[in-house]
Amino acid sequence: MTTPTITSLAPLLDRLFDEAEAASGATRAAVADLSEADRARMMRSKTDYRDLYGRLKDVPLAVSRETGTLLYMLTRSSGARTIVEFGTSFGISTLHLAAGLRDNGGGRLITSEFEPSKAARARENLSAGGLIDLVEIREGDALKTLQADLPDTIDLVLLDGAKALYPDILDLLENRLGPGAIIVADNADDSPDYLARVRRPGSGYMSTPFAEDVELSVRIT
Repeated sequence: MTTPTITSLAPLLDRLFDEAEAASGATRAAVADLSEADRARMMRSKTDYRDLYGRLKDVPLAVSRETGTLLYMLTRSSGARTIVEFGTSFGISTLHLAAGLRDNGGGRLITSEFEPSKAARARENLSAGGLIDLVEIREGDALKTLQADLPDTIDLVLLDGAKALYPDILDLLENRLGPGAIIVADNADDSPDYLARVRRPGSGYMSTPFAEDVELSVRIT
């Protein structure tokens, strides 16, 4: 019996999750001079988020272990072959998604990362995991990098970048999402406009909170 890719990745993922947890102090220090109100404002602003994420450019902003497992399971159970990710960071979520693609028989994962240093770290981690051949990392503003050269149909989307941009990223991708397409939005509570959109009756989506601060949506029309 062939060993699932996610199983063979366990040592790498354990190391990366441990590093992310160890960096929590550095994350807090990077924003220590900001009030809670300032952090919330910057998180929800379509302009000030650049300063916030600039402060965090050297720390991994990783999904939780549980969310990583969920991403792999959704990729496998849906039989996804085309995935778009907004917010690569060090590539922990990308590894879970690409592992699912590998075990589905292959596919294409396009991911966008604003910080070049993080994109470089993600490439290293994906190469170490033997999955770099499935992944295209696009550096720069996702509102530009995800404007063109996308698959005709997208099976699964992960939103895990600047929260204020979730509705704008959905605008770029929506006409390529057919019925059954899955959207996972991490830290979705920080994007109230996005939540209002996917939860609105008649929006074309079914959407529900899933796990801690994760919104799981499915395109139904």
